[in-house]
Amino acid sequence: MPSPHADLSRRVAGSYLQPLLEAAAARGVTAAALERAAGMAAGALQPLPDSLPADDYVRLLDIGAELAADPHFGLHVGERVKLGTYSVYGLILLSCRDFGQAFDQTMRYEQLAHDLGRSTLTVADGVAHYTWHSNYGPAQRHLADSVFAGIRVFGNWLAGTTLPAARLTLMHDGGAPEARDEYVRVLGAMPVFGAPANVASFDAALLAYPVPNADVSLYPVLQQHAEQLLRQRAQHDNSISQQVHAAIVRNLAHGQVRLASIAEELKLSPRTLQRKLSEAGATFQQILDQARFALAKDYLRQPELSLVDIAFLLGYQEQSAFNHAFKEWAGVNPGAYRG
Repeated sequence: MPSPHADLSRRVAGSYLQPLLEAAAARGVTAAALERAAGMAAGALQPLPDSLPADDYVRLLDIGAELAADPHFGLHVGERVKLGTYSVYGLILLSCRDFGQAFDQTMRYEQLAHDLGRSTLTVADGVAHYTWHSNYGPAQRHLADSVFAGIRVFGNWLAGTTLPAARLTLMHDGGAPEARDEYVRVLGAMPVFGAPANVASFDAALLAYPVPNADVSLYPVLQQHAEQLLRQRAQHDNSISQQVHAAIVRNLAHGQVRLASIAEELKLSPRTLQRKLSEAGATFQQILDQARFALAKDYLRQPELSLVDIAFLLGYQEQSAFNHAFKEWAGVNPGAYRG
């Protein structure tokens, strides 16, 4: 059985989703078709949401590739990256004096665009090594491809010219060997596949390359705004509702989750927890239902799990109780939802 401990707090900004929708549409796949295939509510993707769970974004990459019959869907998503894709930190990059500063800001602010992974940069013997640490493991080929294609496309745009291709290593297997020419077209060179890390290596002199037309006077203002967004994000991540949600997800598969047990885990009295949730405009039952519904939809997409298994993972003692609750949430019973 899969772990019920998925980090549901990971998010992707709506702006970061846009290239995926555009790449799918260019291949005749509508947002509505993606929603149906992903088991999402109608209208979940259009109009563009402010954000969506990162797990959903990763799944949409795979679904988009399948519906579009496109083995290089991730590359084609990355090709459609624009300034606005990266949210506020994209504007910060445009105000950087050089590429070294732009890389520094990426490592600081990329979380404002997504929680898909994190970047690091090291320099040794005149060579810069940009490493992207995926939160989703080496099997997610389209995710890694979209990230590095996006960096290539946006880097060329930021430089105002085609930059020398980086030496690229990727953890995934590269797909079918006979269909890899697209990597050269999009990335400028053939990556080494099956590597221990996702790394782009390039001449460290590029870090001193100026950003043409950069408005460096805007940098302090944009940085201040980005720092404020980081603080707000930290406050949200540490909110009582978020803490309760995370505790519920951790404990669901171990039996029935009750307010008293969650309060004890959070080192609060049940009365204090109720009061704090009320002040946050939430109730324990509301958060419990949200957690169960999100996990249920994920589990129902996994055919190896029976409805009895899913009911157990969600902390129900009887499948009938799960069936009744799911129908209240989704309007259909879990069997019909699964199709």
